[in-house]
Amino acid sequence: MSSPDITLYTAQTPNGIKISIALEELGLPYKVEKLDFSKNTQKEPWFLEINPNGRIPAITETFTDGKQIRLFESGSILTYLAEQYDKDYKISYPRGTREYYETISWLYFQNAGVGPMQGQANHFSRYAPERIEYGVNRYVNETKRLYGVLDKHLSESKSGFLVGDHITIADISHWGWVAGAGWAGVDIDEFPHLKAWEEKLLAREGVEKGRHVPSPHTIKELLKDKKKSDEEAAKARNWVQAGMKEDAK
Repeated sequence: MSSPDITLYTAQTPNGIKISIALEELGLPYKVEKLDFSKNTQKEPWFLEINPNGRIPAITETFTDGKQIRLFESGSILTYLAEQYDKDYKISYPRGTREYYETISWLYFQNAGVGPMQGQANHFSRYAPERIEYGVNRYVNETKRLYGVLDKHLSESKSGFLVGDHITIADISHWGWVAGAGWAGVDIDEFPHLKAWEEKLLAREGVEKGRHVPSPHTIKELLKDKKKSDEEAAKARNWVQAGMKEDAK
C-alpha cells in the first residue's frame, strides 16, 4: 500500500484506545476525529456512512484500489492494521503459524467475551436507572471468571504476553478493558498475573501514547475518588439512558 492516510474515529473508551495503541505500536501516522457521545455524534448520517452500527472505533483510508475503505469493529480494524502494515510482525505473527491462530483465538475471546461481559457489568453497576442485583452479580461474576482464564494463561506464559514472545493485537485488544476493571467492580489484585501483564504493557511507549487518544486516559485516577466517580457515572448514565430510548424508537 502507499503511505497511510488513516483517519481514526474514536472516543476515550476501552474499545477506542485499542486502535490508537496499535497505530502507535506500529509507528503509523493517523488523523483523529473525536466523537461526542453526549451529542449523539455517532448517530449522525455522515458517521453512519462509515459505521452503519453507529459505534466507535472506525477508520477510513484510501485502499489499494484507490477508493476509500471504511472499517468498523475493533477486532476487524486490528486485523486489518496487522495484515496491511505489520510487515515486521511487531504486533502480530505470520499468517499460518501456530502463533497467528493463537492470537486470533485470544482476540476473539476479548471481542466475544471480556468486552461484552464487562460492558454489561459496567452498565448494571454504573448506568442502569436502578440497581438490579441479579444483573450486577451475573455480569461482574462472569467478568471475573474470564479474568481468571486470562490470569491462569498468563501464569504459564514465559514472556508475560498472551501469545509467543511479544505483544500482539490480542494483548492490545484486552488492555483498556483490564485497565478499567475497577469501574466494573472487579478487583484486579485478585488476578496477580493479569495485573503484572497490565503493568508490563503500560510501560510500553506505544501503549502510553495510544491510551491518551483522543483525550486523557484517567480511569485509574478517577477510581481513587469515589465522589468524582459517582459524578462521572451520573453524567454517563443520562446519555446512556437517552441513547437507549432513541434506539428503541
